[in-house]
Order: sequence, then C-alpha cells, then structure tokens
Amino acid sequence: MRVEVLIYDGFDELDSLGPYEVFRHASRATEFDLSLVTSTGQAEVTGGNGVTFSHLREWTPQDADILVIPGGGAGRPGPGLRAELEKGVLPKQLREIKDNASDDFILASVCSGSVLIAAAGLLEGRPATTHHSAREKLVSYGAVLTNARVVDDGDIVTAGGITSGFELALHLIDRELGSTYAIQVEATMEYERRGTVWRAS
Repeated sequence: MRVEVLIYDGFDELDSLGPYEVFRHASRATEFDLSLVTSTGQAEVTGGNGVTFSHLREWTPQDADILVIPGGGAGRPGPGLRAELEKGVLPKQLREIKDNASDDFILASVCSGSVLIAAAGLLEGRPATTHHSAREKLVSYGAVLTNARVVDDGDIVTAGGITSGFELALHLIDRELGSTYAIQVEATMEYERRGTVWRAS
C-alpha cells in the first residue's frame, strides 16, 4: 500500500504528522510505502506552528492508494488553507487527481483539509466532517455536515479537528489491512480510538 501525506506552507503540523506516525507504525508490520509530499516540488515547507520540513519530494498521487490532505490556517491571513483556497491551484489539482484516479483510490482529510476537497467540487451533496471552526465553510461548498469523528463515504474519508487524524489513519488501516494491524498500532502507540466513525451503508 502506498500512502502520501501532503504538506504545504501554513499547514497544521499535527494534521499531517499524526496520521503519518500511525501509518509509519503500520509499515513496520506489513509492506507499506509512506511519504510526506508537496504538490509543488518545493524543497522546504514551513508549517503553521513554525516547524520547517526539508528534503521533500513531489507527490505522485497517480501511484498512491491513499492521499491525506491536512488543514491549517483556515481563518488566518498568510500561508495556510485560506491562502490555498484563494490561489485555487490545489483544489483544481485535487479535482484532476480524483477524476483520473482508480476506483480503489482514497482521498482523505484531517481537520479543515476537507474544505480543500470541498472547494474542488468533490463533496457536493456528500457527507463530510471538519474542524468546528470550518463547518460553515465546508457547508458553503455543498457538503453535508456529518457530526462524527471520522466520516467514511467510500472513496473520500474525512476527519474532524487535529487529533482526529489518529482515528482517520487507524480507521483506514482497519478498513484496508484488517483489525489485527490496527490493534497492533494502537498497542504500540498506547492510544485508544475514540468517537464515532460514520460509514455509508
């Protein structure tokens, strides 16, 4: 399984690093290809809390099974989600990726990252969740706000604010690889999942 976790200037570090660490632990038990990536090929990215990441590679989502989109900076000026929405490039890229993806491809988000997916026109009329501060923005793009920690609508899976990225990754491991792997990761990280996972019936 190949997982790419996107980062961009102003993103919330835990939105990406939480799922990244969960997937990293899973990769010790089974074959896994995991990367922090950018959509631009830039050499360095600085998160919203000032942490700088380097030696990054450009994404290749056409080869990925799961692409995780973080949020961050939805309501503040400067780099972050708000700036990405204003530029409009990333939502357009996400639309193109999803339109050309295989049926097995999963687009996932943490926190306000779901707003980027919604801005791409991919959540209109579909259930999704986000950070509480971005709910109105998410709905403004036509998403159906669903009050759950994780919302699994098949090919698009969204999670609530920040720490719910742990639940997102554990749910995807459980769903795609089986509960044995998810339980192993929980035990290793000494973390117990909480909240509700909404799934399309």
